[in-house]
Amino acid sequence: MTAAGPFVARTGDLTRKLLDADIWSEQLLFEAGIPIADAPMVCVGGGLGTFALVDHLRICGVRPESLQVLTPLSAPWESFAYLTRVSQISRGDRLRSDSSSCPDNLWGFPSFAVREAFGADTVRGSLRPLWQVLTEPICGEHYTPRLGEVLDALAREARRIRYPEMVTQGQVRMVRRREAGGYFTVLTPPERATGARRIAFRSAHVHLAVGYAGLRFLPELAAYRASTRNSSRVVSAYEPHEHVYDQLRRRPGTVMVRGSGIVAARVVHRLIEERNAHGLQTRVVHLLSHDVPGPQGPRFMRRNGGDGFAYQAFDEPKAVWGGQLRDRAGATEGAGRVEFYDSLGGPSTPYRKDWHAQLATARAQGWYSTVAGEVEALDPQSDDLISARIQARDSVLMAQVSFVVDCTGLQPDIGEQRILADLLHHSNAGRNPLGGLDVDPSFEVRGTRSGKGRLYASGAATHGGYLAGEDTFLGLQIAAQEIADDLAAQGFCARLDVSRSVRQWVRWAANRPI
Repeated sequence: MTAAGPFVARTGDLTRKLLDADIWSEQLLFEAGIPIADAPMVCVGGGLGTFALVDHLRICGVRPESLQVLTPLSAPWESFAYLTRVSQISRGDRLRSDSSSCPDNLWGFPSFAVREAFGADTVRGSLRPLWQVLTEPICGEHYTPRLGEVLDALAREARRIRYPEMVTQGQVRMVRRREAGGYFTVLTPPERATGARRIAFRSAHVHLAVGYAGLRFLPELAAYRASTRNSSRVVSAYEPHEHVYDQLRRRPGTVMVRGSGIVAARVVHRLIEERNAHGLQTRVVHLLSHDVPGPQGPRFMRRNGGDGFAYQAFDEPKAVWGGQLRDRAGATEGAGRVEFYDSLGGPSTPYRKDWHAQLATARAQGWYSTVAGEVEALDPQSDDLISARIQARDSVLMAQVSFVVDCTGLQPDIGEQRILADLLHHSNAGRNPLGGLDVDPSFEVRGTRSGKGRLYASGAATHGGYLAGEDTFLGLQIAAQEIADDLAAQGFCARLDVSRSVRQWVRWAANRPI
């Protein structure tokens, strides 16, 4: 179904009565002139979290007409591809993901390593990915797939499950409980796409996977942008900032990179590559929150480290997705949950020999340095320079830089996301001990049940729940599996038992549509 023709005659909008009501009826929508469309289940977001659940439900026998994806995105990987691109990951670069974490393949076999080894581009020595997987991490680095391979695999699976047929484009404004059970999800269609200003989708179940609220800047960096009204000198690594590299090619400068995770590592790598490729005189000051002189953490959760960085192959220890750490997360509440997440450690980056060698060379040549501290203030200077006041351990340092690239992350506060903020205000939804959306082990949002209807959430918004690593390929798939099992128990779909799993894998392997 599309948001077209049937709604042309109805051009109503949200009224104060609707905005103030926690629970809606069809009569309220009729009085406001908002048309109603029906779908057994509505999925809000349209990114990889939505795709993981839709893929799982289609494999479990749910027909396309029973699922409605409401999204402003043109493809489920659009936001992911954008963020990887601006954070300096090209299609040929490798991601920070396990070989068997396949967002297009819930079985994880054949893994990306197998596909790379026996793919169409097979060349001499291409069995190396298999050897790397078999011997990791004892004899070498962990295998990780290339971005381009992941995007191509997602496109293939989207066509196979007929994903575009389930999509209605637009911005979701809110989700409210329905008086007779279930939910109303209000969509604002694109301008001139339909005669309706709003459409209310009536469904038994809703799934939210809305990602991050937006960019997050440290207060001092945000204050500089606000006071100078200049967003070209202080930038986020998660927004387009190609102009930084362009200007450094034309004129020597110093860049301060803020952050110690994988994105900061990618930005530093890009700066090094630019300097080497074009013979530039770029200098890099890398500002880290904490100095990591060596391995850190408790004995049985120890991470390698050195030169200011904590090294870890993936975003979280692998056991959080299916080992003892997942069991521990599921058994904690309150302060115990906070303590558990703290024990996982802070930002980290994979150890790569080539990158480590580049940093060693840059330090020896004197144009790359690390500083452990926090930015206290940024002040504009003449000649397009920025004066940075840095509070280090026992001293205050001053640095003159041309650009600041902030790699501290995306905005995790669910109160800044309009749909989630409305949900917190107009339902009994709450926050978990770390501030994320409070979900139970099946990823149902606590306090939001409406009759027999269920409201689920997965992805970044649920950070701090019973599953760490919730915003990774494997984390999204685990959440999708838990939600699908819960829906199967209610009769919404078939359970993925052994027989169905084998049949569906054969269809997947043959690329047969479902």
